[in-house]
Amino acid sequence: MSEQMTKKATILFPPALYKELQAEAHRQGRSVGELVREAATARYGSGGVRERLEAVERLVRLADDVPDDPAQLEEEIIRGALER
Repeated sequence: MSEQMTKKATILFPPALYKELQAEAHRQGRSVGELVREAATARYGSGGVRERLEAVERLVRLADDVPDDPAQLEEEIIRGALER
């Protein structure tokens, strides 16, 4: 990880979960801290689940504007290409 670590958090885990984290960290040759940081980044960090879900929602809203009629869709595509 290239970023300088400047913040510290103490997290309490149930013993069974912590054992699983330790085992996975050992398998990967990493620390438990690295696994937890990676999981937190994937879920809440830049490019995480939240941002991906927001992108999907934006795409779904765009799909609402797509005509159902293939001929009309083709006409809009051509018109858009010619406007460039």
